[in-house]
Formats: sequence, structure tokens, C-alpha cells
Amino acid sequence: MTDTSKRPLAVFDLDNTLADTAHRQRFLQRRPRAWDAFFAAAPQDPPITEGVRLARDSAVECEVVYLTGRPERCRQDTLDWLAAHELPEGRVHMRPDGDRRPARITKLEILRRLAGDREIRVLVDDDELVCEDAERAGFRVLRARWTAPSPELAQAQEREGRT
Repeated sequence: MTDTSKRPLAVFDLDNTLADTAHRQRFLQRRPRAWDAFFAAAPQDPPITEGVRLARDSAVECEVVYLTGRPERCRQDTLDWLAAHELPEGRVHMRPDGDRRPARITKLEILRRLAGDREIRVLVDDDELVCEDAERAGFRVLRARWTAPSPELAQAQEREGRT
């Protein structure tokens, strides 16, 4: 077995980086937002070719880690989705249930913790605020711009701390 403890990390977001959430955006356009339905539909997310290819390519030199704003209660669906689409095995860091801080805060906190004993080669994320804060903190960022931006998802990530 290969010792992966010294390999650099490639950190990937899920929603709109690896998983296309367009089909479930309708649940965020309602008032009140239908969060349970939004997350229940996640197992049907189609994979995003560009993101999946990059994750697989990154696994050659790096340990792949997943960093998502999805709540912890979605862990099994998320693990099943990653396996079904043959993404590299890796640790999955999720938002604790009930944590409503903006994604840019929760994700940067986890990135800093991961960087404590490992090189982070790259963060791949679609959230511009997450990307900006990570760059300011000294991380190398690749913006996942392969899906259309979702104002509803951006608001959920920043103002409502939901994903």
C-alpha cells in the first residue's frame, strides 16, 4: 500500500464543480426555500465532465479531498454519488448540521486545518467568494467556471449558510 501521508492535497468542491445542480435549483427559487427537496435531489446530479476529469487527473500526483458546504446529514448520498461516478476515493469534509456560517468562512477554516501538515496543491471551487478568500490566504485556486452561475445558490452559500 502506498503511503499517501506525504502527497500534496487537491481539494475539490462538489456542487457545480463536480456535480451539476441545475436540475434542483428550482427548489431554491421558492419562498421559503425547499432545502429538504434540494438536498434530496442531489443523488440525481449529473457529473460535470471537466471537474471529474480534473479530479481523476489530480489523483495521479495528489491525494484528493472533497470540501463541500453540504450538511453532514447528506454524507451517505454524497459518498454514494462519488462512488457511482468513479471519482477518486478521498476524505469528505462537510458542513456540520446547523452550521449557518458562509461557505467562504467554513471552507477556509478547513483548508487552514488541512494545510497544517500537508501541502495543498490546489483548491477547485465555483464559489467566487470562497476562491477570493482562499487566494488571499495564500492558497492556489482554480475557479470551476464550467457551469452557469446560480444567484440562488450564491445567496444560499453566503447569506444563508446552507450549502
